[in-house]
Amino acid sequence: MKIRKILKITAIFFTVFFLVAGGLTGIYVFRLSQAAKEKFGSKKWELPARIYARPPELYSGLALAPDAFAKELELMRYRNTERIDTSGSYSRRDDTFTLFTRAFRFEDGAEGARKIRVTFRNGKISAIRDLETGDALGLTRLDPALIGSFYPTHNQDRLWVTFKETPPLLIQTIMAIEDQDFYEHYGVKPGSVIRALLANIKAGKAVQGGSTLTQQLVKNLFLSRSRTIRRKFDEAVMALSLEWSYEKDQIFEAYINEVYMGQDGKRAIHGFGMAADFYFNRSADDLHAGEIALLAGLLKGPSYYDPRRNPERAEKRRNIVLKVMGDKKLIRPDEMENARQSPLGVTPDPPSGNTRFPAFTDLLKERLLKEYSESDLRSEGLRIFTTLEPGTQLAAEKALGKRLLAVESRKGLPKGELEGAVIVTSTAGNEVLAMVGGRDPGIPGFNRALKARRPVGSLIKVAVYLTALQSPDKYTLITLLDDSEIEIQNRSQIWAPQNYDRIFHGKVPLYAALAHSYNAATVRLGMDLGVDRVLDTVRKLGVEKKFDPYPSALLGTMSMSPADVARMYQTLASGGFYSPLRTIQGVYQPDGSPLKRYPMTVRENFESAPVYLLSKALQAVLTEGTARSVKNILPPGLNAAGKTGTSSDLRDSWFAGFTGNRLAVVWIGRDDNQPCGLTGASGALQIWAELMADIDNAPLHLSKPDTVKWFTVEPYQGVLTDKSCPGAISIPFVEGSEPWETVYCDGRRQKPPSSDPQKKDKSSIFDLLKDMF
Repeated sequence: MKIRKILKITAIFFTVFFLVAGGLTGIYVFRLSQAAKEKFGSKKWELPARIYARPPELYSGLALAPDAFAKELELMRYRNTERIDTSGSYSRRDDTFTLFTRAFRFEDGAEGARKIRVTFRNGKISAIRDLETGDALGLTRLDPALIGSFYPTHNQDRLWVTFKETPPLLIQTIMAIEDQDFYEHYGVKPGSVIRALLANIKAGKAVQGGSTLTQQLVKNLFLSRSRTIRRKFDEAVMALSLEWSYEKDQIFEAYINEVYMGQDGKRAIHGFGMAADFYFNRSADDLHAGEIALLAGLLKGPSYYDPRRNPERAEKRRNIVLKVMGDKKLIRPDEMENARQSPLGVTPDPPSGNTRFPAFTDLLKERLLKEYSESDLRSEGLRIFTTLEPGTQLAAEKALGKRLLAVESRKGLPKGELEGAVIVTSTAGNEVLAMVGGRDPGIPGFNRALKARRPVGSLIKVAVYLTALQSPDKYTLITLLDDSEIEIQNRSQIWAPQNYDRIFHGKVPLYAALAHSYNAATVRLGMDLGVDRVLDTVRKLGVEKKFDPYPSALLGTMSMSPADVARMYQTLASGGFYSPLRTIQGVYQPDGSPLKRYPMTVRENFESAPVYLLSKALQAVLTEGTARSVKNILPPGLNAAGKTGTSSDLRDSWFAGFTGNRLAVVWIGRDDNQPCGLTGASGALQIWAELMADIDNAPLHLSKPDTVKWFTVEPYQGVLTDKSCPGAISIPFVEGSEPWETVYCDGRRQKPPSSDPQKKDKSSIFDLLKDMF
């Protein structure tokens, strides 16, 4: 009886035990499976934002050197090869380029890949032809260069590839080497699990996997890397749960985008889309059989089989995968053999995860963070189309680096002693086309174009003269200014500004005082106008920072960055219309739908007539004034306008100038603020001219306002005259502000019927001038 009782109690105990254990296990399994479904369903892969340059637009007549085009193709990561058989490749024979363009989803729609031929002649594109149809092409866009990314905090980089976009051969190859029964099982293969379990028991530890693709995905997404029996149990349960809740194609798509494929410094390469780009500079749908085999082979060990560090191992592994592909009849025997005999084809230098243009990216990010959170930029996979022109950017970097070296060599300075910055914008839309933050433009750090604030010297004079020209009843381009010695009581000190040449020039016409940058004449004019009025003009030109109204401000003692100066001169280049610096054309979601476009905003801050007069005077700076030394460097007929600037003790060298479509600002100086020994003309101007001669520029043809008339005058007498008389020049005037007295070549003077210019009969003057000229 006792034995029976003991047995009964034992049976009850074990029954209860197994019921409880089974219940607890069931609860655990249920919760685990629910967690897997919820986590996978709500899983949001963090995709970095991609930053694109402006797409290159090619057309017959475009001023572009063949070598510059080749450099731009290199930046866009086109491969120079004899065989043009895949998109993203080109060949060059002298001045003729054959390209296989890439398909790309532009802002206004998608364009397919095609083969084109681009021919150059005399530094311009002479013809563009479609090689499939034989037709001549007009405007042709190429896919834009990827110039940077904003990575997630964990530094994972991936290019999402949908299941439909994945080449069938890639899908079949992954299944052949990793999980050939993927579409047959339910997430776990019992036979493989049993074999792995026996091997683990025999070894006394977990040494073998036996995982399906679904189990691998679960491990990568939700579980640790530990090799324990419990982790394998959890992995199996969660895999079964995913298979029960989601389609096979969904699971496969998640796998090919999640899997780890390599390392680039701190940047982790995930997914086959990013791996195709990282190793072969191709999209996943452009991969050949040998390339697919190499990438699939990396699944066994991305570091061990890294084709750049361990090419022999990678080749051996690739060939093993190729044999499997051949045995499974995924590729033909001859295709397999050709691929086995081919080199790996990996690009020697992996595309860097860092931007080549950190100065521009600084400005871009500053703008984006006003509207997007940092986490959105790092995780939402946004596609950001910018205004940067790679060709202009490369030309700016080249001009700055080359000239700084030349100046240091000429002056016997140690290499690296001087620094500089360049910003280039479009005059029509104030789009930032290039920004160079230092002589080592690819190295992130202090962005001098945006953050270095230095005294601008004579660049500020445009505000003095624009203030004056807004009062045409008092000031015209030939109003005589007094360029004689001047002393100004400034608090307890007397300030006596000097001209750069230490010579005073007496009475000079207003335009000449600006063109030759006479300090004494400018200060006397500014004091007559009022320093506060001049600084108000500075503000309306686009510099919102408040400056103290000291008389010395009239000669540019206030500090600005090159970006500030660009804003100021942009308003002049656009005819008096102010618009903020633009770096973004549009922001798009990963599926191509627009998130936000960035149209130009414009505000008219000045009437067109005084800006037109000032711009004419700034053209004189380059023809007869302080910037005349570069006349032979610039293309003939460019008619550029600009202004030199030099700060006290030759610490800073500046030039700001514009053509019909480009504005550029250049600064040279030293980071320790010691004298650099350069004037604006001997330093920054030379870089500006070399840059402008190297990029596509339209001549500056200023649009004359209706209120402006041209007259022939003798500027030092301030009178009308005949164009054949000595010293006669043509000058624009706001209508009604022109001289009222005429002096003929023989010295005869003629006044209108009323000698009072305020009461003269303007129509009679015009009739008289008509008869004269």
